[in-house]
Amino acid sequence: MSVSVVAALQIGAAPEGTAASLDRILAFEDELRDVGAALVVLPEAILGGYPRGRLGGEAFTRYFGQAVAVPGPEIEALADLSARTGASLLVGVVERAGSTLYSTVVFLDPDRGFTGKHRKLVPTERERLVWGRGDGSTLPVVATAAGRAGAAICWENHMPLLRAAMYAKGIEIWCAPTADDRDVWQASMRHIADEGRCFVISACPFETGGEDPFRGGSVIVGPLGDVLAGPLRDREGLVTAKIDITEIIAARRSLDVSGHYARPDVFALTVDERPQDGVTFLG
Repeated sequence: MSVSVVAALQIGAAPEGTAASLDRILAFEDELRDVGAALVVLPEAILGGYPRGRLGGEAFTRYFGQAVAVPGPEIEALADLSARTGASLLVGVVERAGSTLYSTVVFLDPDRGFTGKHRKLVPTERERLVWGRGDGSTLPVVATAAGRAGAAICWENHMPLLRAAMYAKGIEIWCAPTADDRDVWQASMRHIADEGRCFVISACPFETGGEDPFRGGSVIVGPLGDVLAGPLRDREGLVTAKIDITEIIAARRSLDVSGHYARPDVFALTVDERPQDGVTFLG
């Protein structure tokens, strides 16, 4: 079936920590089931929290303690939610791997559970003090009931070569977990939808209090850059839209940036998808 319901869940990380944030997500189970969502996108770092202030010393130790293993018990709980609601989930988490933290998106399928992850390639400004850099080994585009979905986290959406790589992978639903609540972000989401001739779902947190609150702005955009739902501002909630994935066929008739509108004789892009381990052991 080409028509499906997709959604962005606009909530914020709980100040009490990751366990409370997970409870916030799980509390939307009935609503996700009621709307019949096939795919739901959640904000960047919703489990673990977006880094704020000076996270040195004990503050970083506490922040590190709120990060999650991928896979791990929190991911299993989200996979169970996916199975109960029938919705594929793309969830932003702070991933703990060894002694390094990453801004990561996990992919969860109602039937297959955890199917993959994407680690943010370039943390921005203060993020660089606490998050490591991902590599090309986590750039999946996965099949969901709504269509082929992939993720770019926050300002990764401003990386032209990353966009070119994801378009070439046949992405149909561009998922953008973010912490950017500026008005100009809406222009970026509409541009990517129009450029890639794909649907775009962006999920931004809504958080009040503190020196750096988030006002939301979650939005769903069609493959010609038309806003289908949102942006939702200044409250938490579910942004939903019905999409027809076959609309992409007609939209790409005039523009297919990795197909008939490409010029491989002039421009070339090489993507290294090998894991970039710091140490290689040769037997």
